[in-house]
Amino acid sequence: MMDARRQSHNSVVPTNGPNKPAEPGAEAREGRELVKGNSPERNALRTQGREGAPSALERVRQVAKREKTQRFTALLHHVYDVERLRAAYLALKREAAPGVDGETWQHYGEALEANLHDLAQRLQRGAYRAKPVRRAYIAKADGRQRPLGVPALEDKIVQRAVTEVLNAIYEADFLGFSYGFRPGRSQHDALDALTVAICTKKVNWVLDADIRAFFDTLDHGWLVKFVEHRVADRRIVRLIQKWLTAGVLEEGQRHVSEVGTVQGGSISPLLANLYLHYVFDLWVHHWRQTQARGEVVAVRFADDFVLGFQHREDAERFLAALRERFAQFGLALHPDKTRLLEFGRFAAERRQRRKEGKPATFNFLGFTHICGKTRDGKFTVVRHTMRQRVQAKLKAVATELRRRLHDPLGEVGAYLRGVVRGHCQYYGVPLNTYALCGFRQAIGRLWRQALARRSQTARVTWAFMRRVIAQWLPPARVCHQYPLQRFAVTTQGKSRMR
Repeated sequence: MMDARRQSHNSVVPTNGPNKPAEPGAEAREGRELVKGNSPERNALRTQGREGAPSALERVRQVAKREKTQRFTALLHHVYDVERLRAAYLALKREAAPGVDGETWQHYGEALEANLHDLAQRLQRGAYRAKPVRRAYIAKADGRQRPLGVPALEDKIVQRAVTEVLNAIYEADFLGFSYGFRPGRSQHDALDALTVAICTKKVNWVLDADIRAFFDTLDHGWLVKFVEHRVADRRIVRLIQKWLTAGVLEEGQRHVSEVGTVQGGSISPLLANLYLHYVFDLWVHHWRQTQARGEVVAVRFADDFVLGFQHREDAERFLAALRERFAQFGLALHPDKTRLLEFGRFAAERRQRRKEGKPATFNFLGFTHICGKTRDGKFTVVRHTMRQRVQAKLKAVATELRRRLHDPLGEVGAYLRGVVRGHCQYYGVPLNTYALCGFRQAIGRLWRQALARRSQTARVTWAFMRRVIAQWLPPARVCHQYPLQRFAVTTQGKSRMR
């Protein structure tokens, strides 16, 4: 196996400095501070005469940003800091399912200080041992089961602390078009970036791609080498190796693999971003600077990514090169979820001249993206809720209503109010009002059917249901701004790369 630094970069020099004005609009993501709660450290006063002295982790962040080739040799003391471990514990979900040890958040907290000091001492002297994760499954929108892992509580705490420390380093390295599971970034930031890029850049072709079983095929050897590009503290590397090799406990059997990272751990998203940063992001950045003949824009959220091309020839050459690139690192594109389609402001007109029908659509982060027009006839990207997502959610609600068949009306109404509100908070984007109203109406019909099942003689009229729906279900409203408006606010006119 050739040297990881040479192979992964493929002669790429990461030029993600903060003053590169030539990057595509899909990557404009400057100007936002870390959201509240991302770090338990503050720029606290160390002495009365040194106001605003940077915290220890902030100094790591500054060095990582300033020295792009710096390898950090002493990081573990940031992890076994009791304050950081306590913040990691408090950030966990209170009602999360326990891992293989059966330890719950509430029980661990009954002797929190003693437990945290014991954990810190074990980390310091190298006596900490990772436990296997418990296998669990959740239903996917297409009806299949997604395997998840439930780590033990202390593993969650330590992973969260390590993630915070490593984020201080890698946030200085990650490129602007990477949006998944990063501080201060969300799905809607990625959606806004993609929409703005398609509307404002020379995008005529879209590559909608998905990595097949990414979390199950991620190579441990390559991942450790990528970590060592920046982390020279062998104790941190060994912690990561412990979690990778702890295995999965399913039906009483422990399974260990040399590939893959279990979804569900606090550190898994960071490791996934780190892997794709070296395998995909840096390579894409280099390819479009040296190989592309026209404009190329990219948006990635975890293992889902979309690229826009000015020329079809560029898109086809890129796709062929990408398959070869992924094969070098044990990855492959999903054959059914990867496709090249004509899309953009001129797609409808060109396809009409060729008598080929309307432009195809593509899905990204729960939305179907459609070539459309505004009221004044200008091109825009229309985003509708994916039909599969709506159907899966309605099926889950129908199952829950059957379980709550004889619960009081107010309790069921409170549950459905949360469902509708949560749906609108995510899918409430401009030009999606019709789908939002349809979802709310479908919830009302399911509720009426559930109430009618309570008795064979009772009759639930629509007049009664309209009053109940008006009382309990919030109206379907757009909660998000237009992408161009919000994107201008979040970037604040600053540089295009983080």
